[in-house]
Amino acid sequence: MTTERLEFTVGAGDERETFSGDLLVEEAPASVEALRSFLPHESELMHVRWSGYAVWVNIDEVELGEVPRENHTVYPSRGDVLLYPGYRNEQEVLLACGPTCFKSPAGELAGNHVATLDASREELATLEVKTLEAGVQPVTIRLTED
Repeated sequence: MTTERLEFTVGAGDERETFSGDLLVEEAPASVEALRSFLPHESELMHVRWSGYAVWVNIDEVELGEVPRENHTVYPSRGDVLLYPGYRNEQEVLLACGPTCFKSPAGELAGNHVATLDASREELATLEVKTLEAGVQPVTIRLTED
């Protein structure tokens, strides 16, 4: 049986790294379907401004349609990927790299937990620090099968 996975490829050239994890199809079916509608997606990975130890991709240019709240959380765990369809703020995909409270100037936000990456604590901490110190990184988010 094949498992559908979410994959983030971050950086360029020799600095490129890939992180992946299983999609949470049963826990967040509508959100996973929304992801399928726009992946693969090339963009920029940025450090969060308000949420703690995390990175995010703005997806405001994507037409998601109605995505219900499902498997949602304000406090994702390390490696959790959230889809935020823009209920009170811009649409985004957030990756928690450490302690995170998902929020914006509008207050706390609950994103739909769609995957958890298999990356280690050290790998995620390095990614978070890289976006903080070196700035925006190129990213491609895609679906793969295992």
